[in-house]
Amino acid sequence: MPRTSRFVSLVVLLLLSTLAVAAQSPVPPPPPAGSRQPQPPASQAPPPPVSQRPDPQMPPITFRAEVNYVEVDAVVADVQGKFVRDLRREDFTITEDGKPQEVSAFALVDIPVTRAERPLFTPGLIEPDVQNNLRTPDGRLYVLLLDDIHTDATRSMRVRRAARQFIERNLGANDLAAVLSTGGRSDGSQDFTNSQARLLEAIDKFMGHKLRSATLNKIDSYNNSRGSGLDAQWADPEQAQRLHYARNMLSTIRSLSDYLASIHGRRKAVVLISEGVDFNIWDTLSPNAAVATASDMNRRGDALFLIDETQEAIAAATRANVSLYTLDPRGLSTFGEDAIQMTALPALDQAIVTGINGLADETRAAQDSLRVLADQTGGFAAINQNDFSDTFQRIVDENSSYYVLGYYPANDKRDGRFRKIEVRLARPGLTVKARKGYVAPRGGKAAAERKVDPSAGTSNQLREALNSPLQINGLKLAVFAAPIKGPDRKAAIAIVTQLLGREIAFTQKDGKYTNALEVSYVAVDKDGKVAAGNRDTLTMSLKPDTYQRVAESGFRVQSRLELAPGKYQLRIAAREGGGKVGSIFYDLVVPDFHAQPLMMSGLVLTSSSAGGMPTAGAIAELTGVLSTPPTTSRSFSMTDEIALLAEIYDNQPSGQPHLATITTSLKAEGGRAVFSTSEQRSSKELGGGKGGFGYTVRIPLKDVAEGLYVLRVEAASTLKGVPAAVRELQIRVVR
Repeated sequence: MPRTSRFVSLVVLLLLSTLAVAAQSPVPPPPPAGSRQPQPPASQAPPPPVSQRPDPQMPPITFRAEVNYVEVDAVVADVQGKFVRDLRREDFTITEDGKPQEVSAFALVDIPVTRAERPLFTPGLIEPDVQNNLRTPDGRLYVLLLDDIHTDATRSMRVRRAARQFIERNLGANDLAAVLSTGGRSDGSQDFTNSQARLLEAIDKFMGHKLRSATLNKIDSYNNSRGSGLDAQWADPEQAQRLHYARNMLSTIRSLSDYLASIHGRRKAVVLISEGVDFNIWDTLSPNAAVATASDMNRRGDALFLIDETQEAIAAATRANVSLYTLDPRGLSTFGEDAIQMTALPALDQAIVTGINGLADETRAAQDSLRVLADQTGGFAAINQNDFSDTFQRIVDENSSYYVLGYYPANDKRDGRFRKIEVRLARPGLTVKARKGYVAPRGGKAAAERKVDPSAGTSNQLREALNSPLQINGLKLAVFAAPIKGPDRKAAIAIVTQLLGREIAFTQKDGKYTNALEVSYVAVDKDGKVAAGNRDTLTMSLKPDTYQRVAESGFRVQSRLELAPGKYQLRIAAREGGGKVGSIFYDLVVPDFHAQPLMMSGLVLTSSSAGGMPTAGAIAELTGVLSTPPTTSRSFSMTDEIALLAEIYDNQPSGQPHLATITTSLKAEGGRAVFSTSEQRSSKELGGGKGGFGYTVRIPLKDVAEGLYVLRVEAASTLKGVPAAVRELQIRVVR
């Protein structure tokens, strides 16, 4: 059986097939004296306790899309090719195998392309340190599928260049994208995110390792066997591996489509950058024998098997309403790039079916595989193009404005047959582009999901939210996470989850306002394994004045995880007693705080106004350091004052006394500093060894104008050759 791609950071990760949430690590003892700079204790009462308990291993929730509901995306254009936006449900007619279907769901999707806001003086985007689900998913959804097993190593740069161009020029601030490789490389994958930096980092690790041309292998085999006295051999020694790679690519498409099937009401675009399947399904007869040999029969069987797998991949994509857009990175280049590897031409009688002709046939067959995948799934193929600018713009256009039509087909047989779909319009003069059909699944109906006793751990509702491909915004949340040096070589992750008060459906009883809140935290590493997690439960019984504060300013929960250095996706899901559920997916990089001479923790912000928000839970590393708990807000009033906390870790040689200069600045458009302060810390504070400096600063905003600002903290050493440690984030000042 072929090795199925792991879909690291996307499919395996998001299916959470090993969802066994680890117990919450015990709270570490207070830091040693001098390692953190203490601040006056908070003036407010201690936060209410939060029940924290580990989540036992339980089976994951799997979303299934049954054939009894079909979605069709339709792009409608007028005679000038412009999208038509004023159509209604009754303007459309859908037939399946010629029989009219009742349209039970109808929606116009018209997504603007928005750009991320940033100050013009910054060289690039500053990644936000707060994620929220305040808006519904209103952007496009892309998966960049980079086919490393069908891309020659010498053309890896072309793939990276094309993929980078798509992300840098075409990804909007409201879009989500993911990066996968067909070979299953874990370090070259990235889950759904809007972070260009993370997507580009995954793209830059792409490296093709396509097999050598089958034609060239056969020529070498023929030439090497001619003088042996035996019959000339015309064989490809990598035939089995070639078949394995082809099946692996197709199984990747199939599994990815099955996974994306749980997302409804929007187009799902898979941009496949590939040189195409290099297994010739028509090459089943030996040129050296009048009759087919056993080897020929094996090849014929392999070809038929591969045709079946191609049909299964297309079937999965059509059922999931996934459109494949296929791009050949070879561009206008010919098979001559491969011909240069030819060591010698065979005898004249063989040159007719091999050599240049064979290479040309290989190229055509591979490109045909790309065309078939695109045509049969509602996308298109970009072949023989050096410039993909127009191609990418067309992909964006097709995924920005369209109609979504849903229906329950009259034919609900699970017979694996192709069902032809045709979308017609009552209004004349318009053209419509929609997928041509889908393939019904085979076999009996999928088994019902196993229900889990909520008392045993995380509730079913939160489990579904943690397993969902995209964030859920039934309950509005905002999440901030900051890595701080923890025990051993791990980091303590301070997590602050903030809820809108009006989202919580309190029940009034005996003069109190009550509700129950459940929050689950899962950290998944780059290989799709759960690295840590915990679960908080809170029973709220609020007095009228506290309830009023919650309604006006919201509610905040503090929690903590311990993680080793690496890349993670935090999945935070919350459920209130009224049944509303929300989730946040947070990309997190945990540094090795021992890796560089100077390192810095994440920046933790709070403000004077943040103290009015009721808060549950506590984070040991922050207790008694800031006057109010951390806030997820990055918009502050002119009348407010920001308080910032950071830790500077000094790993420099203890035998060389030195100073660390820590500078905080607030820069406006044009790079002008409206606030700046510096202080120096001596290595003597560390007692002659290595350790950390606790650092806090207050930034009054009373003289700061409205606008967008960059808050920068930099730590520099007086020792030569030591790179500075820098953290930046973006804030807004409002009236």
